[in-house]
Amino acid sequence: MGRSRPGRRKRTALTVLAVFGIVLFSALGIWQVERRSWKLALIEAVDARVQASPVSAPPPAVWPSIERERHAYLHVVAGGRFLHDRETLVRAVTDLGTGFWVLTPLGTDTGFVVLVNRGYVPPERAVQATRARNLPAHATVTGLLRTSEPGGAFLRRNDPGADRWFSRDVQAIAAARQLVRVAPYFIDADADARPKHAWPRAGLTVIRFQNNHLVYALTWFGLAGLCLVALVIVRRTRA
Repeated sequence: MGRSRPGRRKRTALTVLAVFGIVLFSALGIWQVERRSWKLALIEAVDARVQASPVSAPPPAVWPSIERERHAYLHVVAGGRFLHDRETLVRAVTDLGTGFWVLTPLGTDTGFVVLVNRGYVPPERAVQATRARNLPAHATVTGLLRTSEPGGAFLRRNDPGADRWFSRDVQAIAAARQLVRVAPYFIDADADARPKHAWPRAGLTVIRFQNNHLVYALTWFGLAGLCLVALVIVRRTRA
């Protein structure tokens, strides 16, 4: 007995759907494999930058070409004078607790200004007078180049007018502190040899990249496999 027309239509529709699923989920799996390769290369490149000897902080001529993927976490060095009267406190959550990052402008010896994240302070050390005094007139800073964090944090926008900062937004902070010729990045200062009770506490940069692409790839390929099984069942089933 021949197959009924509704049965043939249903079988055709299921076949098309299964083939579409195989193609779609396989493509997504391949894309995740490619993303994983890219992420591993990025992690390797960042690790090489962090471990490398520091190079001079990028000067104004280089600023237009600075990109997050190519320059983030570059190990840099800059010398100059800290402008402590223009420091900015940015909310921070660290392994040491909740407090503030202390961002202080550094007027470099080469004529531009760069914001330096000198490290973390707990709330009771937020007021500058509660920290070390008699700081040297000239300082040499080594640390990691970080790109600006515009806008604020999740659901917490920066409020320059109220001097409340939730992200290290270089351009907004520079404008609020009336700084000119400011680098479009900031420097996370390396840990120094000061006693542990000295504040701010530097060297707390967290370098972490989510790399779940293998799990995602296996998930998509698994779904493609299920669609293949469904296709086989449909093709073997008589209407």
